[in-house]
Amino acid sequence: MTTEPPPSPEPSTVTPFDALPSPLDAVPELRAAARWMIASFGAVGAALVGGGPLVAVGKVHGLGEALVAGGALVVALAGVCLAVWQVSRVLVPPITTAATLNTPAVRGLRELVDASPADFFGSAATGVDDLLRHRTVAANLHRALAAETDPHRRELLRGHLDRAKTNITRTDPFVRWLLAMAHVWQIRTTFHEARRWCLLSVALVATGAVAFLTATGGSGKT
Repeated sequence: MTTEPPPSPEPSTVTPFDALPSPLDAVPELRAAARWMIASFGAVGAALVGGGPLVAVGKVHGLGEALVAGGALVVALAGVCLAVWQVSRVLVPPITTAATLNTPAVRGLRELVDASPADFFGSAATGVDDLLRHRTVAANLHRALAAETDPHRRELLRGHLDRAKTNITRTDPFVRWLLAMAHVWQIRTTFHEARRWCLLSVALVATGAVAFLTATGGSGKT
């Protein structure tokens, strides 16, 4: 008599991006770049308040020239502070939940995924909302089950809840990847915004430095 072999366990869910590095691997690189930018602007700030400008201030004569030189130095330092403040936001860890996917910071990611959901989720979901709806369904069913007193309806709700939990288990790998990607996307968005602010900061520093040197350089006339 032969016996049937035991059924093999179901394979774990394989996502289209399992062979790729984790999106979270990009976080240290982004923050290292941010630290480098902060150090660079910090060095510029140190140069602005160093011995050279202080010696140049000693050449200023008259209230008008002093106000121009002081205002120029303030503008340059304001540019440094603006850059450091904006870039330092990259180092602050963002809070990432499913609600984050509805925020402007990750709009580009959501549009990318919803434009071609099969490339990201295969047959597991038709979009971001479809991927996340199982958790909402399970929460609603759990509340309804807790409030229901009829045994027949409780049994029916329990069956629906079990199916919702099965769907959650099936889509969990995709949700984890999506939240990891959203986490990195927020940092990426902050980094890109900081770079744009740095361009303004460079303009402020350059304007302030030129005005300061002009004021102090031309103050030696009698």
